[in-house]
Amino acid sequence: MSDESYIQLAIEIAKKGMGNVSPNPLVGCVIVKNGRIIGAGYHEKFGCSHAEINAINSANESIEGATLFVNLEPCSHTGKTPPCVDKIIENKIKRVVIGTLDMNPLVSGSGIKKLKKSGIDVKVGVLEKECINLNKFFFKFILKKIPYVTLKFAQTLDAHIADHNGGSKWITSIDSRRYVHSLRSKYDAVLVGAGTALKDNPTLTVRLVDGRNPKRILIDTNLDLKSDLNLFKKNTDKGLIILTSEKSRQKHRKLKNLTGQGIKVVFIKEQSNGRLDLKSVLKELGKLNIASLLVEGGSKVFTSFIKESLFDDILMFMSPKILGCGIPSIGSLGIKSLRQAVKVKIDNVKLTGDDVLIELIK
Repeated sequence: MSDESYIQLAIEIAKKGMGNVSPNPLVGCVIVKNGRIIGAGYHEKFGCSHAEINAINSANESIEGATLFVNLEPCSHTGKTPPCVDKIIENKIKRVVIGTLDMNPLVSGSGIKKLKKSGIDVKVGVLEKECINLNKFFFKFILKKIPYVTLKFAQTLDAHIADHNGGSKWITSIDSRRYVHSLRSKYDAVLVGAGTALKDNPTLTVRLVDGRNPKRILIDTNLDLKSDLNLFKKNTDKGLIILTSEKSRQKHRKLKNLTGQGIKVVFIKEQSNGRLDLKSVLKELGKLNIASLLVEGGSKVFTSFIKESLFDDILMFMSPKILGCGIPSIGSLGIKSLRQAVKVKIDNVKLTGDDVLIELIK
């Protein structure tokens, strides 16, 4: 097998940690000796052993003189666990093949320097694009201290996310809804506005597939929503976070009731239009170690994120239905001419059941 093949295997192994390692990166590791895989491992859970350590510990024979393949540069600093490079050097591994440098300023390049200084042959940049994409959540979070933002909406062919009464169940097929539940399990948090919470009464949990529930984030600017909604009633894991305005600090009784239910309330400054400042929203979520955010609605929320260019990608589920009128996916952006249009790039297109999923990136 080639270096590329082993790094691809490391990537696939790393994906097993999705939903469990954030805000750490997804890392997989394979150890090869005499053309045979003698050890493999991945970073399984935040705070636990790194992929390289798990791979070394899994080896069924001496790894001296072996080649270690890993999608991300091994760490050289002490955090919640000891440095991986020390263990690699200690076990006399002969060669290390790395997918991409770690963009974490604490690591970037230093792990490679230490390995080379110890006489280990190091190769960097194998399937680099794929390795960077695997950890796009982590890289943005570690560099900017705010989460990676994905806008997800389901719409008809004529770009409506609901009928004129606000009804949206169900625009897309069960296959698309199952896909979305799988997505939720991979993101740290899912966000909706008060309008969506009121009209759709979602739970925003993972039910149609196996996986862990994300944090649920609700924008309730004036703290008006009643606690009979599913987001409140089904908050058994205490994962609901409410974002509200500074003015809501005056609602002492309401705040006491919410915190008594295990709900975290975060106060955000308002913009001149009365809406919460989204840049402040992302900074506050970053402080809570939320590295990835799936925005699920509604139209006003989508419009605000796009207008302020605070998204990284868009997942558009397009159903083969035509409404003619209803609630648009995206409202007015204040654009007066085609030259001012928000430009995105089509990254991928695929079928999900009866629908088409269009993946767009900035």
